[in-house]
Amino acid sequence: MNAFQTFEGKPHTLGAVPHNDGVNFAVYSKNATRVVLDLFDSADAKQPSASIEFDPVKNRTGNIWHIYVKGLTKGAIYLYRVDGPYNPPQGHRFNFNKYLLDPYAKALTSGSIFQSYNRQRELGLAGVENGKLSDLSNFPKCVVVEDIEFDWQGDKPLNLPLSKSVIYETHLKGFTASPTSGVQFPGTYKGFIEKIPYLKELGITAVELMPIFEFDEFENGNINPRTGDRLKNYWGYSTIGFFAPKTSYAADKTPGGAVREFKEMVRELHKAGIEIILDVVYNHTAEGNEHGYTFSFRGFENSSYYMLPDNEKQYYHNFSGCGNTLNAAHPVTTRFILDSLRYWVSEMHVDGFRFDLAAALCRDQNSYIQGFPFLTNAISEDAILGNTKIIAEPWDCGGGYLVGGFPGGRWSEWNDRFRNDIRRFIRGDEGVVTAAATRIAGSSDIFNHSGRVPSASINFVSCHDGFTLNDVVSYNGKHNDENGENNRDGSDDNNCYNHGYEGVTTNPKIETVRVKKIKNFLLCLLLSQGVPMICAGDEFRRTQMGNNNAYCQDSEISWINWNFVAKNHELFEFTKAMINLRKNHPVFRRETFFSSQKAEIEWYGSDGKNPDWAKMKRFLGFKLVGSSARHEDDSADNDFYIAGNTDIYDVTVTLPAPAKGKKWYCLADTSVARDMTVAAPGKEELLKEQQLYVVPAGSFVILISK
Repeated sequence: MNAFQTFEGKPHTLGAVPHNDGVNFAVYSKNATRVVLDLFDSADAKQPSASIEFDPVKNRTGNIWHIYVKGLTKGAIYLYRVDGPYNPPQGHRFNFNKYLLDPYAKALTSGSIFQSYNRQRELGLAGVENGKLSDLSNFPKCVVVEDIEFDWQGDKPLNLPLSKSVIYETHLKGFTASPTSGVQFPGTYKGFIEKIPYLKELGITAVELMPIFEFDEFENGNINPRTGDRLKNYWGYSTIGFFAPKTSYAADKTPGGAVREFKEMVRELHKAGIEIILDVVYNHTAEGNEHGYTFSFRGFENSSYYMLPDNEKQYYHNFSGCGNTLNAAHPVTTRFILDSLRYWVSEMHVDGFRFDLAAALCRDQNSYIQGFPFLTNAISEDAILGNTKIIAEPWDCGGGYLVGGFPGGRWSEWNDRFRNDIRRFIRGDEGVVTAAATRIAGSSDIFNHSGRVPSASINFVSCHDGFTLNDVVSYNGKHNDENGENNRDGSDDNNCYNHGYEGVTTNPKIETVRVKKIKNFLLCLLLSQGVPMICAGDEFRRTQMGNNNAYCQDSEISWINWNFVAKNHELFEFTKAMINLRKNHPVFRRETFFSSQKAEIEWYGSDGKNPDWAKMKRFLGFKLVGSSARHEDDSADNDFYIAGNTDIYDVTVTLPAPAKGKKWYCLADTSVARDMTVAAPGKEELLKEQQLYVVPAGSFVILISK
């Protein structure tokens, strides 16, 4: 066993920090009676090469245990063991026989926690019961990382205003995992780098990656009834390491390789002018409820990190739907979350975060939603996070629904009402025109208060959770038959329509309608006020074959099929054109809500008159007044007239008069098939008839005044 020289160490920075000729280790535990640091010679070592016990007098300051180990360097591999009271009714679950991951670990070795624990259960080695150490088979270990060694080549945050952003939500692995991706390193950070030219051509400004914090894809025990294969936790909303990029997503799986590879991806995205937003899960951890696992937080200080009922602390409040809820209002947990966010910004150069089930972060230690939570305000006002984009999924699984009122200042929010109202309007539902108009205009009914602006609304018509856009127009109901839950999982409220046939069809009439409807969705999404978010693959009809809850499908069901880019090139080009239209015209990305005192937007019925909203059924027309939005050179933008007819009959529309000296030109008509849908800039067709325009059934038209 190796001998190391040790010193008291410092309590100020938690985690493992290399310094001079050694490493400083520091962890939080209020009620621990004993802390041991175990060091390993390799990632697959079954026994520690050295065990260093903290002296509770020399190596403890307050509730921080700390030690400096001379002779260790970056790449050192370690775990902890912590002893203390095992008294669940009092909230304590210490177990010295469990190896623990450092909550502040910046990298983990490859491995699977849950395969390890399943093995223990099979062999009867469940820790406390027989006094044996937990099995290290398939159990990852922590890696000491040196933060300052990476060559960023002068990389700096892009700080693109949200009002100018076009977000692209995708799964890191699934983006390139399919053999159709044609990349050298499929399913990895390196593979993602290879696809940056595609993202740049599409025109998006930011990628929003589904969880890349370390998680265990093998925690799902369900079986695919069709193939007999064990399903996975593909999405990753079950975090284990809040400072560690997922090792299995790296081509380089050596200890710490994922950190370097992630940084390379960020650097190359920034070179292409693309920001990176991370989908982060601070509402719960993968340790589950009282029947769950102990591998980190529970073994260090269960009663601080988790929200426990006052009189029954052996149980867990569950506002995440995953068994537990992080106690975000506790000062230690608050610091932990802020430290994690700061690390990803300062050391990993991330541009923003989307917070999963963020209403859970607004709950106090008694589980009640606060009007002014310390954490959400602290994130908003934090000096290091000052320029980052912070986006809330403003609900949780405990009934917290805060859309339009998420507390804490400069937050933006996922706007599910945009999705629902636009889906119903384009489907042709009657009586939703007013709601659709409100969403297109920026959802002022939700967000126009307390100094908020249109970019507070993150607009989307599809996302990872639910149908793809293709499946919205191809299915009447979910088909989650391969999820191992007898199709009981996933939402039944999808506002979808198959247009005459359930699923894939070669019927040309149905296919023509479906493509047109997808164009309508993308047009509304990209030309509405607020910030548009596209779900990856919607621009070329990615399908999940009717599965609207593909959380467990690490397979072709979820992966991007890149053959669809060529197959549906028309739709890809349309999406590019709509993104460029938004970028080139500030009238579509206003930084203030429309004023009722000024002529900035004008609404019309099909007769060209101000609409009687109570009688509006399936038609919506409006003119955007270009003089109300200025280009960077302070010149006025063009006027635009946009009309949508979601009825089954064509509508002859009376057009509003263009400004004096101007004429209407047709920029886009989604009823026109193939690549003629959108005219190239400067190639718009002058309307011979300036007073009337026939908007075909189920179509949208865009006119520009010149």
